[in-house]
Amino acid sequence: MRIKAVPEGIVMEPHNVLMTVKNTDERCYWLTNYLETLLVQVWYPTTVASQSRAMKRILKRYAEETSDDQNVDFKLHDFGFRGSTSVESSALGGAAHLINFKGTDTMSALVLLKKYYGANGPAGFSIPASEHSTITSWGKDHEVDAMRNMLEQYPTGLVACVSDSFDIYRACNQYWGEELKDKVLARDGVLVVRPDSGDPPSVVNKVIACLAEKFGCKKNSKGYYVLNPKVRVIQGDGIDIKMMRTILERMKLNNWSAENIAFGSGGGLLQKVNRDTCKFAFKCSSVTVNGVDRDVWKDPITDPGKASKRGRLILCRDDDGEFYTKSVIPFTDRAQIHESGNRHPDELITVFMNGTSYTHEYLDSIRRRAEIGV
Repeated sequence: MRIKAVPEGIVMEPHNVLMTVKNTDERCYWLTNYLETLLVQVWYPTTVASQSRAMKRILKRYAEETSDDQNVDFKLHDFGFRGSTSVESSALGGAAHLINFKGTDTMSALVLLKKYYGANGPAGFSIPASEHSTITSWGKDHEVDAMRNMLEQYPTGLVACVSDSFDIYRACNQYWGEELKDKVLARDGVLVVRPDSGDPPSVVNKVIACLAEKFGCKKNSKGYYVLNPKVRVIQGDGIDIKMMRTILERMKLNNWSAENIAFGSGGGLLQKVNRDTCKFAFKCSSVTVNGVDRDVWKDPITDPGKASKRGRLILCRDDDGEFYTKSVIPFTDRAQIHESGNRHPDELITVFMNGTSYTHEYLDSIRRRAEIGV
């Protein structure tokens, strides 16, 4: 088998070839279709990476419009480990997300990137954070004591505390905003308040308003209000690409800067995708019969969108750098294709040939290829 593929992290428009698989032994003609089931599974990390990048574009847009801080690397945190179908799937999806962001609680993804992608140091980071049981185990009457304990256990740096175990607004107005206010302000760090229930756009805006009333806020250069730097908010319930955009737009309408908030996403990041999300398909496009090459394709009359590509496929960039897919005569070498009159050589590279892997990708390189604006 010879497998050619686009370098990982490359960003392109849909409907282009991402890999080609060619049989190199006529005695094993069936191998290409045998490998379809395995190789088409790249749809999952590719789709997660694509969706994560789309969410990053949204975050960058709202940061540019409403914030003086343009860094969004930690604005979307991966909460998806527990909702994944397996440790292996969490590792694949979580690693794909870390191409675009640096915040994660999915440890399996860090292990994968270290082992297979040469991650130089930690590929992602997290912060101390409470969860409901570490608050509610103190009892309802001692919720404020549980919150105080978080501040005392982590006197510096970022610390996140889930605050909706009973009454999110009482937590913001009374506990954080009055009883624990001096401790919050005295910390050498930032308290991140986490609501985790209710209608996200409404709750987020009301929580920010409560914290602004208790801790103060200032108008930035874009004309939007930013909370006291000692407090921020993270919304980790119900977050997918649509909900994140809705929350940010509601905040903008209420004159709140996107700087006030970060997001956590679990199922919406790693699980609410399938092979049809980005319309992945693996199809036979060429076959050799009695020494003669024959194009293979389908074009169902009931659904033109399911027409498949035909011929020996290569991936090219035009003079403007845009990708397009082309069918060529059966050359296998980049130089041969160029000499044949095609001005744009094949961008697919050989990654596997007859049992030997020919590439080793590194996380830093993949991240550079996937950068917004590239």
